[in-house]
Amino acid sequence: MTINTALNKVAASVPECLAAGYVDTASGMLLAIKTVDSHPREVIDLVAAATADLFNGPNVSLIERMFKKSRGLQDNDDHHYFQEIIVNSDNLIHVFLRGKTQPDYVAVFVCRRTANLGMALTKARIAMPELEAAL
Repeated sequence: MTINTALNKVAASVPECLAAGYVDTASGMLLAIKTVDSHPREVIDLVAAATADLFNGPNVSLIERMFKKSRGLQDNDDHHYFQEIIVNSDNLIHVFLRGKTQPDYVAVFVCRRTANLGMALTKARIAMPELEAAL
């Protein structure tokens, strides 16, 4: 199954999902997108870049290094402390999930604000192995 096919399938399972994407945070590239509306390419590219910043930006990286140092861990491993980020905007819920087997990849699900957050998060979590297997 291709990443686009997998993304289309899992987006349909997340409640009130309006858009879904899969981002390579190391490069900031959007690998796949599924959306119910058309959006300018510039907006879509910014979503990918913003996702990379959320998970790998300089301040986030600094926090992760500080956590490792305070726990006596080496900074040279690939472990990341931030695994999931939820952003609530005026009308939408944005769910960002880092891959478990491929931590440089993040799935993004954008749902209506009326969606049940717990159910959207649960369905998005359930979808991750299928997305990771599609790469």
